[in-house]
Amino acid sequence: MKVALVAGETSGDLLAGLLLDGLKARWPDLRSFGIGGARMREREFDAWWPSDKLAVRGYIEVLRHYREIVGIRRQLRGRLLQDPPDVFIGVDAPDFNLDLARDLRAQGIKTIQFVSPSIWAWRGERIHKIKESVDHVLCIFPFEPALYAQHGISASYVGHPLANVIPLEPDRAAARDALGLGQEDTVVAVLPGSRASEIQYIGETFVQTIKQLLQARPHIKVLLPAVPLLRAIIEMQLSSTLMAKQLERVNVLQGQSHLALAACDVSLVASGTATLEAALFKRPMVIAYKMNPMSWLLMRKKRYQAWVGLPNILCSDFVVPEFLQGAASPQVLSSSILTWLGDSAACIKVAEQFTHLHQELRRDTPHLAAMDVAEVLAR
Repeated sequence: MKVALVAGETSGDLLAGLLLDGLKARWPDLRSFGIGGARMREREFDAWWPSDKLAVRGYIEVLRHYREIVGIRRQLRGRLLQDPPDVFIGVDAPDFNLDLARDLRAQGIKTIQFVSPSIWAWRGERIHKIKESVDHVLCIFPFEPALYAQHGISASYVGHPLANVIPLEPDRAAARDALGLGQEDTVVAVLPGSRASEIQYIGETFVQTIKQLLQARPHIKVLLPAVPLLRAIIEMQLSSTLMAKQLERVNVLQGQSHLALAACDVSLVASGTATLEAALFKRPMVIAYKMNPMSWLLMRKKRYQAWVGLPNILCSDFVVPEFLQGAASPQVLSSSILTWLGDSAACIKVAEQFTHLHQELRRDTPHLAAMDVAEVLAR
């Protein structure tokens, strides 16, 4: 059994790693190769290119890397057509994966998209490319298969893999012990994202927010998970903004975002998969995002919903506050965080909502996905 996979960025690597668990359980001699990250390599995945090559978001940012990305896709297509896999599975990264899948499918290779593009949130016209490109879509949200059925596209709900990775009742005490925190400490987790473009546009705002928080509440402790490639940039932003005593209150972690979310009282999160992770840890949060101004103007016109954060989209309500572009000022973000810290009743209520959401998303995703892959191959 030969499976080609392409996963972009940190969240795609995590999801693909869990998918590989299910595939390897069904096909013990599985060979997997393509584009992936550390979680996939732990499962004996042969990464021809690292997943962070595709970790670019926004129209303008993609244009800057367009030649390199297109070159990688061309080379990958050539290798897969020369030695065809049994199935190609694109994990998220639809702008990269759907064009590749379409070309592979035209040559008789079975193609699957794991994680539906957010056609229900923006760029709904992509439904036509999806129909042309893939034999099946593995959906991680329960409302998605019905949407695909309306367009004659085979799709199934396999649950969200993170809902099984993250426990229903996270152990805050154990997480705090692991990080050397006191059980009575007030802890804020700050997650600025895993892409260089995110740190470029939101990093300084988040650091200024930390500064204002520490000015208002000097005893607060801040956890800031950073991907290894971006850690130096983040630490430079911190050291150029915070005073020495304030820096002592900030712990920059090597990854460990789940440990930070389990340990914190409230989180500040850049919009994306991390917002859902914070919700599954039952933590109140403030969502913020900034991007290239031109990218923002283009993307804003294509939005269908009032929300951008996954917890709000899935709950169809502003369960947690979100601030975008110019609205995401350090003053507003720090004030919103302090509001959560001062309202225990609101924190309990949102934790209950997130527990219900967690139960909805919890399925045996690796097993269900592997069954669906086998079904596609048997057609």
